[in-house]
Amino acid sequence: MPRKPLVSGNWKMNVNHLESIQVVQKLGYRLKPADTAKVDVSVHPPFTSLRSTQTVIEADDLPISLGAQNCHWEPSGAYTGEVSAVMLAKLNVRYVIVGHSERRHLMGEDDEMVARKTRSVFTAGMTPIVCVGETLEQRDAGDTETVVTGQVRAGLDGLSKAQLAALVIAYEPVWAIGTGRNATPDDAQTVCARIRAEVAARWGPDPAGSVRIQYGGSVKPDNARAVMAGSDVDGLLVGGASLDPDTFAAVVEAAT
Repeated sequence: MPRKPLVSGNWKMNVNHLESIQVVQKLGYRLKPADTAKVDVSVHPPFTSLRSTQTVIEADDLPISLGAQNCHWEPSGAYTGEVSAVMLAKLNVRYVIVGHSERRHLMGEDDEMVARKTRSVFTAGMTPIVCVGETLEQRDAGDTETVVTGQVRAGLDGLSKAQLAALVIAYEPVWAIGTGRNATPDDAQTVCARIRAEVAARWGPDPAGSVRIQYGGSVKPDNARAVMAGSDVDGLLVGGASLDPDTFAAVVEAAT
């Protein structure tokens, strides 16, 4: 069965709860039914904008899934400033980004933390988008495969085959995010294929054939279609371009 692409908009630390209403309303208007029939779409606002965005999506019956950018691995407790997966699930969040490069490199998250968060997202009934990717130094040293497959093995540790088949993996080369140095469609396909091969080797062909693998790294309308042409690329994780409804809708169209 063909894997339906997933295009996700990561709003990062942008848009307040009032602005999020405008962005998601405009996006819902811009998205074409013919495109959303072929591509799943999710948006990932900041925590403070989740409830406002949820309300608009549900009230207007928009063809958009609500996502979050992060979560803690415990369901509750004395973790000041954190938000649990259980709390997100109560807002009808469907997808949660886990292990984004900015969380790994700016906030010090390691593979064990990513694995714990991934399991907590599944336990709460949602789908994790597990991010993996190498830095410029690691790429230039020829360590891309070692780094990425290591993150895949560690981040997905303890998952069942059914969970593996249901989750989303996002390959985001850190060296291609906001650096002016872009990954080519061949770069994206090569690493996504290697990720799928790693899943097949460790968990079997069925999960490998079902898992969706996104590419994220300065995705825009003018390169989205070429990136999506890769046979192992099943979607896109979009950063800055997702903040503009017209631009993001164009990315979704290009992903069909």
